[in-house]
Amino acid sequence: MSDALRIALVGNPNCGKTSLFNHLTGTRQKVANYAGVTVERKVGQFTLPSGKAVRVLDLPGTYSLNATSPDEAITRDVVQGKIAEEGEQDAFLCVVDATNLRLHLGLVLEMIELGRPMLIVLNMMDEARRRGMQINTQKLSERLGLPVVETVAVRNSGVEALLNALDQGKYEKPHTELNGLTGSHHEQAEKILADVVNYVDHEDKRSDFLDKIFLHPVFGLISLAVMMFVIFQAVFAWAAPFMDGIEGFFGWLGEFVGGFISHPLLNSLVVDGVIAGAGGVVVFLPQILILFFFILVLEESGYLPRAAFLLDKLMYKAGLSGRAFIPLLSSFACAIPGIMATRSISDPRDRLTTIFVAPLMTCSARLPVYALLIAAFVPEYSVWGVFNLQGLVLFGLYMSGIVSALVVATVLKFFQKDKSQHTLLMELPSYRLPDLRSVWIGLLDRAKIFLKRVGGIIFALSILLWFLCTFPQAPDGATMPDIDYSFAGMLGHLIQPIFAPLGFNWQICIALIPAMAAREVVVAALGTVYALSVVDEDAMTQGLSALISSGDLGWSLATGLSLLVWFIYAPHCLATLATVKRETGSWKTVGVMTVYLFGLAYFMSFLTYQIASHYFG
Repeated sequence: MSDALRIALVGNPNCGKTSLFNHLTGTRQKVANYAGVTVERKVGQFTLPSGKAVRVLDLPGTYSLNATSPDEAITRDVVQGKIAEEGEQDAFLCVVDATNLRLHLGLVLEMIELGRPMLIVLNMMDEARRRGMQINTQKLSERLGLPVVETVAVRNSGVEALLNALDQGKYEKPHTELNGLTGSHHEQAEKILADVVNYVDHEDKRSDFLDKIFLHPVFGLISLAVMMFVIFQAVFAWAAPFMDGIEGFFGWLGEFVGGFISHPLLNSLVVDGVIAGAGGVVVFLPQILILFFFILVLEESGYLPRAAFLLDKLMYKAGLSGRAFIPLLSSFACAIPGIMATRSISDPRDRLTTIFVAPLMTCSARLPVYALLIAAFVPEYSVWGVFNLQGLVLFGLYMSGIVSALVVATVLKFFQKDKSQHTLLMELPSYRLPDLRSVWIGLLDRAKIFLKRVGGIIFALSILLWFLCTFPQAPDGATMPDIDYSFAGMLGHLIQPIFAPLGFNWQICIALIPAMAAREVVVAALGTVYALSVVDEDAMTQGLSALISSGDLGWSLATGLSLLVWFIYAPHCLATLATVKRETGSWKTVGVMTVYLFGLAYFMSFLTYQIASHYFG
């Protein structure tokens, strides 16, 4: 790709830039981080009609080259050619929302001043026409001194014309002085608009109608609550058949592969360590993808900024900003991108508070643990003939994390010197139908990331745990299961007294140790521990959830509830703590977060176990 045409997409947030990137590159894209920072670097490839290869870079959205956040600083530095790993770009595709030219032309005018080779992509033209806007593209090109291509990225419309324009090398440096326009960028944009745009109907009636519902102080909150409730019901109800299929496949695979391995230790390693460890996590992929599907659809539809606006006053009372909503919602998928997304919060106080509470959002890594314990202790039946009881319990766990985050943020507010309110200013994009191609590519990326974790850290930890649970082997004449004599058994028995007030037995204590690397490992760890500790052959053939619910493992309802509560709070994710260090540059912040989360987890689990033991025995 050394001789490939190098282009970069630049534009304001919500201009359709990412949809265009997805349509150009499809699945031929990679996501990484820029060296030394946590800003995402998204690069893809595609081929022009002539056969020439193109390497395209999707830059973070920015309103101006006067950067106010790390994301915007990366875009500014790439545009100015200051990042060595990117080098000079052959051309910039400046993507502009045709419905909001007044705002988006400001960035175009800044780019023109830099004199970079450019091509203007006038996106969302279908929406502009629907609103009655008549844009003279030819005159706009003349006023800007640059070629302009019309597109509708979400429908792939105009992409062929864009490819042809790139093939013909129509990108060029600005060759006019904006026809003598003077004044500020805002004044220049107003003069250009007056010359090239004719408004037949100023109103966006569809968005106005929907905003009357979704931004209403009462109906808006009800709509948001119902939306979140439906999502958590779907995570359980829709995923069940897929999970059953995956579980059956790995069970068959273990039996099939195990039949070819006669050596007992090697058989145990492959079946109990590798296959059971990976299968115990992959089975929860459908639930994680369903959660991501809803988040991506809400993002694509333009709803998320409105939810942030709606919750701003409520979140301010808890010491947060409305801008914290999107990072916190992202944390439901994974706390790492959620914490990284706090870069959009310009106020340092609000940003630090959001980082502190982001781990309390119930990330997808907790889903395997929740699903295991809910299936074991909560009966599967309908409530009022409509709601799934297991889904209701899952919704309650998510709400517990949300309420806890608001409480912690409120407490942090009292320790802050600056108690002033910072005005929330953000663009509310038009509502639009989600781009299914972008949603599909997003889901594919998330599946790859999740499976990579299974193939990497979870795979390695499963084997390490198997080794600790297997060696040293039991002496001759041993009366207890072999695992009691192993390294893991010794460690579990050593720390069990610390966790006894929470109702955790030594097997749970063992599983919590590798879970520090990734929460979802606890399911595979429990499976490995109990596969090696259960003497009864019939019990070994049962699924872990069925084994727990049968009472054969000595778990009480109080133990199950206590462990559920533990995972609401405990910071079982070293990658999250590492991200906090990179974002804040402070080990002190990491230390404070770790101590408060573990302290909160221990205290709440203790209360849960003691109360549940008293009432349920």
